[in-house]
Amino acid sequence: MSYMLFRLLSLPAKSKGFTTYQHTVIDGGSRDRVKGKSVEKDGPLTVQIHDFVAGVQDRAAYDNSLARVKHCLKVMLTKGSKELLPTTYEGVYNDCRVVVCAGTKGAVLYNALVIELDRSCCNLRYELVKATEDGDSLEWLNRFVQVCAWFEGQVMLVRALLAYLDRVYVLKNTGLLNIHDLAFTSFKRHVLDYTTIIDPIQTGVRDWLSWERNDGTLSRENPRRAYVQDLVSHLVNHSVYAVVFERFVGEQTLAYFSEEAEKKIHQEGFTPERFLEHTARRVAEERTRALVVFQTTTVALVERATRRGLLEGRLDWLAAGAIDPLMKARGTDRLDTAYTEFAAMEGLNILCREFKIYVQNVVANIIKDTDHEDVMIEKLLEFKTFCEGALQNAFIDPQTKQPNREFSYALTDAFAYGFKARKNKPAELIAKHLDRLMRRGQRDMSDAEFDKLLDSVLGLYRYTDDKDVFRTFYHRALSRRLLLERSASDDFEKAMLKKLQENYDPEFGMGDHMFNDLVLSRDLLHEYRNRLPDGGSRHSLSVMVLQRSYWPFASRKKDVDLPLWMQSELAAYVAFYKSKHQGRKLDWDHSIGTATLKARFSPVTKELTVSLYQAVVLLLFNESVELGYKQILEATRMDEGELKRILQSLACANKKVLKKQPVGKDIDETDVFYFNSEFTDPRAKVHINSIQAKENESTRTQSHIDSDRKHYLDAAIVRIMKAKKELTYEQLKTQTVEAVKSHFVPEVSVIKQRVAGLVEQEYLRRDEDDMNRYIYVA
Repeated sequence: MSYMLFRLLSLPAKSKGFTTYQHTVIDGGSRDRVKGKSVEKDGPLTVQIHDFVAGVQDRAAYDNSLARVKHCLKVMLTKGSKELLPTTYEGVYNDCRVVVCAGTKGAVLYNALVIELDRSCCNLRYELVKATEDGDSLEWLNRFVQVCAWFEGQVMLVRALLAYLDRVYVLKNTGLLNIHDLAFTSFKRHVLDYTTIIDPIQTGVRDWLSWERNDGTLSRENPRRAYVQDLVSHLVNHSVYAVVFERFVGEQTLAYFSEEAEKKIHQEGFTPERFLEHTARRVAEERTRALVVFQTTTVALVERATRRGLLEGRLDWLAAGAIDPLMKARGTDRLDTAYTEFAAMEGLNILCREFKIYVQNVVANIIKDTDHEDVMIEKLLEFKTFCEGALQNAFIDPQTKQPNREFSYALTDAFAYGFKARKNKPAELIAKHLDRLMRRGQRDMSDAEFDKLLDSVLGLYRYTDDKDVFRTFYHRALSRRLLLERSASDDFEKAMLKKLQENYDPEFGMGDHMFNDLVLSRDLLHEYRNRLPDGGSRHSLSVMVLQRSYWPFASRKKDVDLPLWMQSELAAYVAFYKSKHQGRKLDWDHSIGTATLKARFSPVTKELTVSLYQAVVLLLFNESVELGYKQILEATRMDEGELKRILQSLACANKKVLKKQPVGKDIDETDVFYFNSEFTDPRAKVHINSIQAKENESTRTQSHIDSDRKHYLDAAIVRIMKAKKELTYEQLKTQTVEAVKSHFVPEVSVIKQRVAGLVEQEYLRRDEDDMNRYIYVA
């Protein structure tokens, strides 16, 4: 179905001529001849206008109309012309209709338009080139903007007046440019393709950018900025923005900031930290300016160029110099800035490398600081908390919104390598720190908060290779907490042991046996006391029966002589125990025993909580007012070093319940001791601490660990050789390290010594042909 109108419709502005037009529909399955598609009855109404039939005019009238249009074009496309048009805009419009539709002079008029546009553009170029002699590049830029505005306005006017030429003649002749494209092509060819125009444009832009970067502000009211905003708009209209403006701005920005970087670093002496802050500020300024003035595609280009100019070739210097002060300042916002800048320059690997080096050095320095071992774990926890906060808040992957994986790995590796700076001690101090926490308890913290605190300490335990050291010290501390009832919560103790066994070290299963021993001991003691007559002194006796294999206490070759009445009570308990358990032997360990004594001083009676050794010494003064050192030694038969420490704690420390003659801090064999009846203390119950030996428990425990390690290595080597029969030294060394690494990482020299020892003991022998190869001796 097709529709045809054979007359040009001149309708009023509010006419309903098209909507009320009654068209004829041809039925019978007619098809569109071109597309071969059926036309629906209710489809869109298509109006096709064929030919324009004007009233009959003579040739002279056509020529006059053409002449008037040409003259009007010349007037309209001459900038600054004061000549008036020979007719009205409507007259121009009608003359164009006559020339194109009735006179068939469209080709002549189109060629005349081309000539006038070329002439106008050439004149504009001449005017702009001459204006460069004034010397002010920014004012010239404003002049260029005004020329573009005038030209584009005149093109819009010409296009409106020559609508018949544009919409009738040009559309019928494929290959011809419409008036808009024709004008803009002419302007580009005669104006924008000339270096005499491009150079002043770019000079003006460069001078404006320099002014803004050095003296300007980011205010939108800046008149000089308005020039560039208008320039951008006109260059976009002429489709030369990317070539003339954007590329130049990128190159100029790169050059400007490269020069600025050299000046800031080498002349003004900027530190890496300060230069990084300067970079972030400059990038922010450039981005803000670009968002206001430039096209959106230019914003990222300007940011990249700014960063390249400031940072390219300087990332190693920046990372090495800035990471230290940034980490010390503990400010994640500044670290976030550094991360952003390095990420934009694809230099995160450099920043990550320096971050790892810094963390490793800090951890190693904390661990090697022997003067502040008492706060080592607190410092490590505080530093680790900050580093983890930096991961969560500064080193964020923009795609996943999660901490950057490489930085997370770097943090873990840095702590692990830092812990290698010192053997054994970190593991020991972690165990002791946990001991203090378990004694102190959660206090004002909730269960979840306290559990989180314990987990943070165990997080440090993951980094140490000396798992056996931690296990030994924790085991000893746990046993003392349980025996002396110093633990804040049995539930937390059991939860900690379960966590250690399941997540860290399977050999932490001894805790269940220890708690079982305590429960059985309490039941046994309760039964013993029920058999005693009421009011007896034996009701104050407390005994814990422990299985030696589960408790970290070695049997003592020499112990103290207890008072007879104490020995009598212990003998009674032994008789009771043997009546319950035949064939078992009890070995008493008084070194960890405690006692509570009532002491009558002149002012008041107080309770003294002391070790059993201290109690034995104090009880001697019930029978004598003064005692010499040798008398006390003979009465107790205590080890001399132990006795001197006991007497120091009673007579030379802060709480002097004994007096010594002569006065001094050291104990001599000639010293004489007296009971201090004038002792005072604000508390009714007074606890007197023992003095540790110079070769303290830590040293003895470490010696025990070293001995155990030798046996463990021997067993591992023999087990490996028994399975493999023969190995080279390197193979044996590698497999030995692999076999024991879950407990500790041995030094190569120690492995070599153990192998040599096993050769001497004839567990292994060297190959006669290859001395570097070992053979198992069955």
